[in-house]
Amino acid sequence: MLSENIRSIRESRGLSQEELAIKLNVVRQTVSKWERGLSVPDSDMLISISEALDASVGTLLGEGVSEPEADGLSAIAEKLEVVNLQLARGRESRRRLVCGVLLALVIAIVLAFACLVVLGSPYSHWDFADPELAVAGALYHGFEWVFVRIAPIALVVAIAGLFLLRKRG
Repeated sequence: MLSENIRSIRESRGLSQEELAIKLNVVRQTVSKWERGLSVPDSDMLISISEALDASVGTLLGEGVSEPEADGLSAIAEKLEVVNLQLARGRESRRRLVCGVLLALVIAIVLAFACLVVLGSPYSHWDFADPELAVAGALYHGFEWVFVRIAPIALVVAIAGLFLLRKRG
């Protein structure tokens, strides 16, 4: 509803998405996302949009113009609460995604380290006269060398990220 209202009011005022974006100091793609319902402007931006389009916030949110002022404020408050809930859900889903990626990184590092410990350095007993074994041994040793230096840092960063992103109850 908000997305349709922004588009219809903008078009009725004869403004392009680019012109509205310039008035609001945002990029045109942001206006496009609002109008397609892919994102929602925050409360401050909603006020700026209403001023740029010369329409009340209530009109943007789909409120009837015949409602009394006190009821209008409560309706706006309810609609802003819905918008804030939508934004909170988006933030929560992004937080969960980042936590999942960090947890997968921690698990992958621990598993790779466990494999390296179990396997040891089998290439140290290989016959490097064989060119294929020489290449495989060099690659294995190179991976091991890089992993041992980078993995501890990545592990600490991933664990710190999980700690910082934990859900506070």
